[in-house]
Amino acid sequence: MIDLTATQAEPRIAALLAAHESRTLEFKRLGDNKVVRKLLEATCAFANAQGGVLALGVADEKQGKGTARLYGIQENPEALDEFQRKLRTQLQPPVEGIRLLRLPCTLRDGSAGQVVLVQVPQSDKVHSIVDDGTWMRLDAGNREMTAAEIAELSYRRGVRSAESEPVAIDWSLLETATWAEFAAARGFSRTRPVREQMAQLGLADKIGDEWLPRRAAVLLFAEEPGGLLAAQGTRAEVRLVIYEGKVAATGAKPNMKKPPRTLRGPLVRLIDDTVRAVLDELSAGVELASSGFKAHHRYPERVVKEAIVNAVIHRDYRLNRDILIRIFDDRIDVESPGVFPGAITPANIERAGSKARNPLIVKTLRDFPVPPNFDLNEGVPMMFAEMAAAHLFPPQYRQQAEAANESVTVTLLNLDRPTVWDEVSDWIDRNGPLANVDLCRIAGLDTLKASRLLKTWVGQNLLEPLPDRAKRNTAYTKPSRPQAQAGLLSDGSDNKSGEA
Repeated sequence: MIDLTATQAEPRIAALLAAHESRTLEFKRLGDNKVVRKLLEATCAFANAQGGVLALGVADEKQGKGTARLYGIQENPEALDEFQRKLRTQLQPPVEGIRLLRLPCTLRDGSAGQVVLVQVPQSDKVHSIVDDGTWMRLDAGNREMTAAEIAELSYRRGVRSAESEPVAIDWSLLETATWAEFAAARGFSRTRPVREQMAQLGLADKIGDEWLPRRAAVLLFAEEPGGLLAAQGTRAEVRLVIYEGKVAATGAKPNMKKPPRTLRGPLVRLIDDTVRAVLDELSAGVELASSGFKAHHRYPERVVKEAIVNAVIHRDYRLNRDILIRIFDDRIDVESPGVFPGAITPANIERAGSKARNPLIVKTLRDFPVPPNFDLNEGVPMMFAEMAAAHLFPPQYRQQAEAANESVTVTLLNLDRPTVWDEVSDWIDRNGPLANVDLCRIAGLDTLKASRLLKTWVGQNLLEPLPDRAKRNTAYTKPSRPQAQAGLLSDGSDNKSGEA
């Protein structure tokens, strides 16, 4: 547990008392006899959701106002000890990276005491409590999950993957030229049955006395994976759409330059064909309708290929939607069905890289004679570095989490990256939300020019304004950056001694 000084704790106490319970914050007094069980449930729920903070020794807003809510851990110190013990033994699997921070303060009765903040990170696993179920976080509370909800979360987190599910497909449909190329590279015998060889690779599952191919095998080797898997509700194609202008028109007359193109085939060929088709379109340039001039897309080829590879190999193959690639005058959007697996978010993907939702597909692809990926987790950091080297804005990731349209979109902007952006991006990473006055100081701009630049970045989805702020107090952050508990847990160091 990390102990702060009174000076360090004061602004955090003020922030706590000004905050409201939410999906990422819960207050708990320790006086309740059942409090340890409730604390474990909240910890489990936070880990299974977006992460969050438990404020121990602080009553909720219904029980008082201001410092009258500060009961402190002194109300029941034994409960805190028991909670810390059970954090290590009662959560399955254990939640890694929990940190505790002790804040000295003046309690409601005027005595000296402490409150404890428990930071629970979003996990890349699905957690349960021994003999007390699996919990999910609501807007301001927790609820035990049903079996169906647990299964759904397991898929979303990448704990389970549709690639491993057996499908009733005849083995002869997998004995294709793609399989022959792969088998020759691996040195497999031509006389050995394909089902035995795929079973050896983990691409088959035995159901009763019969071996069935897994969905990964169909995606990797069938000539028409999407057609064969349609009965299971899976689509496996890529749709490429070229637009005129910077937005997709929604009226009766679409602003597409040509009919949409569908690309299909075994994954290794699908990746190659899609990369080639996109690069061909980009090399032709775009004629800007507003000026008649021709502009050229300047994205590094490696970045374009990596965006496509990631969309194909990390998509959620449960979902009945195609990968969608849109090319506009000023950008490329690559939309992949499914949400980020594990604890990856748009805010941390540059550092975290990618997590394999479909490890069987990833492992098999790297064994092809010319693999589309190397499985070294260097691809996403490379994309950021290459875009910076080309003096372009970094890749912009967005996640759509609504069940009806779950997707991750990466946008590559064909726009020069002003040098001030690097300073602004670094400033937000280190300090949190940025206001107009901060930009004026960083870039040496006047208020009007800073305001215009901020408005431009918001329009490009590089920044977003914080909600519920008066116009004169507007501040901006990167999209999807967590705000509710910003600064509450930081102790200004990388000290890991507070891990539970």
